[in-house]
Amino acid sequence: MPFFLKKDEKKCLFGKVSLIDKIKIMTQISKNILLVRPANFGVNTQTLVTNHFQKQLEGYSPEQIKKMAIEEFDNAVKLLKSKGINTFVFDDTPTPIKPDAIFPNNWVSFHRDGTVVLYPMLTPNRMTERRLDIVDELKTKFKITRLIDIFSSEVIKTNERLEGTGSIVFDHINKIAYACLSERTSKKLLLELCEHIGYEACYFESLDRNGNEIYHTNVMMCVAEKFVVICMESIKSCAESKHVYDKFKKTGHEIIEISYEQMDKFAGNMLSVQGSNGPVLVLSQTAYDSLTPEQIKTIKKYNELLPLPINTIETIGGGSARCMIAEVFLPEL
Repeated sequence: MPFFLKKDEKKCLFGKVSLIDKIKIMTQISKNILLVRPANFGVNTQTLVTNHFQKQLEGYSPEQIKKMAIEEFDNAVKLLKSKGINTFVFDDTPTPIKPDAIFPNNWVSFHRDGTVVLYPMLTPNRMTERRLDIVDELKTKFKITRLIDIFSSEVIKTNERLEGTGSIVFDHINKIAYACLSERTSKKLLLELCEHIGYEACYFESLDRNGNEIYHTNVMMCVAEKFVVICMESIKSCAESKHVYDKFKKTGHEIIEISYEQMDKFAGNMLSVQGSNGPVLVLSQTAYDSLTPEQIKTIKKYNELLPLPINTIETIGGGSARCMIAEVFLPEL
């Protein structure tokens, strides 16, 4: 079973939600974000089977791809900081080789009550991305009260996985955890985590146009404070589609539907964060270019848009702007 740790406590199984968990979280967007500068970005052959968004860039050597990804990353950090977004950048370690280290949101999430959650990833080389040294460094700036580590002997035995805010799109204000189930997103682990942190799980099946499971929820939907961007046509079950739609209506979100074609260009892989002048919706340039003028107009009612030119990263990695960002909701010291 998954468990949580406190500094001076033994391992405990999932149990009752503590009083601090019951405090209603009143913000959806973070003013602090974490990124990992890649050391060995490249094609991850271990994830190709389940990530149908990964593509090849023909005519480039591995060294050229690595160089282009680093340049895109550094430019993205510059653009984020230009909007007054408080950005913590950690360098990836040269070894072990981690081609997807640029996507830290999959192995960790940081919550407003001081909780840090570590997630079990599907492939062995992605499990090596989990770095407690990063968590320890954040302890010098933020209050961490407990650590939930979902990786356990039972998880290893059953091969169930839950890949962070790739698998889960949190509505923090209404305490709802949205998740499309897949080989990377276990219903069992989702429900156990939600019980422990006091969130309601809203799960469903989401398929791409070829009938493949969409590997991560955050490529088909984004939940901001007042709006949601979602590829509704990927939810084939009428009952599940209605359930998700009704949730958004109940929570007062304006629904911006995107097509399969737009989802394939990572228009669902967006994240709203707090800039110095208000909310900023971070997305890739590819995603921005796929949006219609009406969709852009609707988003601009709530957020400034910040397109990042990251074509190499999203093509090779199969993840885009949102995947590069781990929100840090932890209380500051």
